[in-house]
Amino acid sequence: MILTTLLLSFLLAQDPVQMARAQFDDGNYKAALTTLNAALEKSARNASLHYWVGRTNYEMRNYDEAIKHAEMAVKLAPEEAEYSRWLGRAYGAKAEESHSFFLARKVKQAFEAAVKLAPGNIAARRDLMQYCVEAPWIVGGDKDKAKQQIAAIAAIDPVEGRLARAAYLTAEKQWKPAEMEYLAVLDLHPRQIGAYMEAAEFFADRKDANGLERTLTEASHLDSKDARVGYYRAVVLILRGTDGATAEQLMKLYVSSVPEKSDYPSHKSAMDWLARLKH
Repeated sequence: MILTTLLLSFLLAQDPVQMARAQFDDGNYKAALTTLNAALEKSARNASLHYWVGRTNYEMRNYDEAIKHAEMAVKLAPEEAEYSRWLGRAYGAKAEESHSFFLARKVKQAFEAAVKLAPGNIAARRDLMQYCVEAPWIVGGDKDKAKQQIAAIAAIDPVEGRLARAAYLTAEKQWKPAEMEYLAVLDLHPRQIGAYMEAAEFFADRKDANGLERTLTEASHLDSKDARVGYYRAVVLILRGTDGATAEQLMKLYVSSVPEKSDYPSHKSAMDWLARLKH
């Protein structure tokens, strides 16, 4: 126990951000905050520390704190595109929670800043595209600008361009064209598991067991151990009404072993799918 404490103290002294990121990746957000806050007491103007405090609070849905620290990270290191991008995300989460038009306008400004700082940052362009297609025009929604972002993304990476177009079509409730885009993505056999998980989310939302199963088959060739694969396999079984026991086992394993992450299916969604087994 003493040895473990000394080791943690050594790691904290050497690189608190690395230690906090390991805790963050494990979903141990409280421990990550403890690590980061201790480091901030000694280095209050470290932009990276503020950024990770913001990211951690975002995952914990403490959006006021996420905004405060993300704003500080941007102030201290205005050249860092990812800091602006996550500030935009924090603004967006708080705006949705509080129904604030004022904050909603700041979301777009932050995403635009991130794209300007790093034109090749696909994630920033995706966030800006998503905002432009989903937001009302009164707070900066602009479908033409959304399409411009899709074109820019496609010029950087054709697979990411198709994913962006599929997301746009989904937001517009153009289900069949969106489906065709996701199937086209599968035909390209992307090397990133996230591409398959985007497609899986679409097919699960559409309750399309065939499309979802094809997606999982492709994804398993790349990374069969990704926790989301088990989650979506359970969804297939539930949609087909077969092997409910296995579906229940997979969903309960997902909830018990996978921490809440903003880019993963939520535990609530897992429980909602489980509830379908009882009907």
